[in-house]
Amino acid sequence: MTDLSIQSYLPAAKDYLLKAQPQGVPDWDPLDPFNVQPLGQGEYNMNFLVQQGKSRWVLRFNTGSQIGLSMADQIAYEFKTLQLLMPAKVSPTPYFLDNSFQYVPYGVFGMAYLPGERLDYQRDNPDAARLMARFHQLEIPDEMNHLIHEEKPLTLLYERCQRMAQVYLDSELADPAFKTYLREIFDWANQARLRETYYVNDPWHCIINTEVNNTNWIVNREVGTFHLVDWEKPLWGDPSQDLSHFRVPTTTLWKTDYRMSEADKAEMIAAYKSELKDPHLRDTIEERTRLRDPFNCLRGVSWCAMAWVQYRQNQHLLKNEDTFRKLSMYVDPEFVHSLFDPYMNMD
Repeated sequence: MTDLSIQSYLPAAKDYLLKAQPQGVPDWDPLDPFNVQPLGQGEYNMNFLVQQGKSRWVLRFNTGSQIGLSMADQIAYEFKTLQLLMPAKVSPTPYFLDNSFQYVPYGVFGMAYLPGERLDYQRDNPDAARLMARFHQLEIPDEMNHLIHEEKPLTLLYERCQRMAQVYLDSELADPAFKTYLREIFDWANQARLRETYYVNDPWHCIINTEVNNTNWIVNREVGTFHLVDWEKPLWGDPSQDLSHFRVPTTTLWKTDYRMSEADKAEMIAAYKSELKDPHLRDTIEERTRLRDPFNCLRGVSWCAMAWVQYRQNQHLLKNEDTFRKLSMYVDPEFVHSLFDPYMNMD
């Protein structure tokens, strides 16, 4: 694989700051000397830590969209979401947006730097659940709501998974036996998605993150704060999406070896319910979440199947060897059988 690591983009980040001289960052003077270093990268973004005296903030480059937006619209979508979330104090404060592509061929914005460590599933599940309850109950005025609406959640997820998985199903690199089982899963899911009438007839819409894996949380144990820092793919939809995505094996195993037990799930849901003001949501959230679980597993497997092919064909702009090892695990037939056989055998 070609090495397109964040380190190789460091000169572009420095050059951007020198030329663009962004405004709106507290205690930051674009004309004074500064230091930039790589902070972290995802599949579709790169983050740099900018330091100048006591000022520390994050410069974010966006390299693509997972929700079908143009690069200009994608970075604005994320920036506007952070603005909506400011009253809840659950995410970084946004500083400036630049989707002009004048200085770099990417969408750019600046936001607050939040020091801390990744979420630890074995100790942080209840706190994470309570934080999700906070932003799920945030009131968003209609005129400010730019979020894509999730109208038929299981069908929406099913169709997205189909598009992603088709890349694998059409590839000569694919394992024939796994392709057969993947088609069986989609046949099952095509029927199971009809259960979404639950959400359609009993909607409870709110801002949902959709990407609540542990690397997107920042825990500062010294001051006792929790934040969710990655808002690339938020939607206006049912809160069960975040709860389900947080707990399914395809999420917890992505960067750890942790698989949530039934007792862990019960503790998480209890913590979430303790923060809810709406009694009806308290009464229905467990069933809403249970219906989501197999579809979030399908989401994880489908994305990994697509990305596995893209990695093998050198189609990904950003490469990560650890990611490729996980992709290989998530297209392993034995692992995928362990995820879906319980659901498919139950019906």
